[in-house]
This record gives sequence, structure tokens and C-alpha cells, in this order.
Amino acid sequence: MEKSIKSNEHKIIADMLYQLRTAKGLKQLDLAMLLDEPQSFVSKYESGERRLDLVELHSILIKLGTNLIDFTIELENRLSKT
Repeated sequence: MEKSIKSNEHKIIADMLYQLRTAKGLKQLDLAMLLDEPQSFVSKYESGERRLDLVELHSILIKLGTNLIDFTIELENRLSKT
């Protein structure tokens, strides 16, 4: 398994998070404020510069109006197509 932060799997996750954020009409700064984080936090995980741990991912998903289970199901669907 590739450990690079630039792996295809990480790109898919970053893209999914970007899509969720933009579908909510939020800018990076808007989401960062909801998370009580700097805008660079959102920018770095969306661009693939930074990995998220499970707790961070959970917090982001809650602010975006979804949950880990639904996100994981969609991730599995997308990964199975690659």
C-alpha cells in the first residue's frame, strides 16, 4: 500500500471533502471558522499537503452535515471504480 500523502486514495478523499464543502456553499475560511481552525488547515488537507486523523475527519464531516458512515460508503464506492 502506498504511504504517500499524494496517493490516489488521499486525492479521492480530498476531492470528496472539497465537493462536500462547495456543495454547502462554504468557502475554506467559512469551514475553518466553524472548525475553529485557520483557513490553511482546510487548504492543506484539500490540496493533499496534510493528512487528517479520524477525529479531525469526523469533526469536518459533522460541520459539513454528514457522517463517517456515509462518507466511508461513498469512499468505498469511488475506490472500487479505480
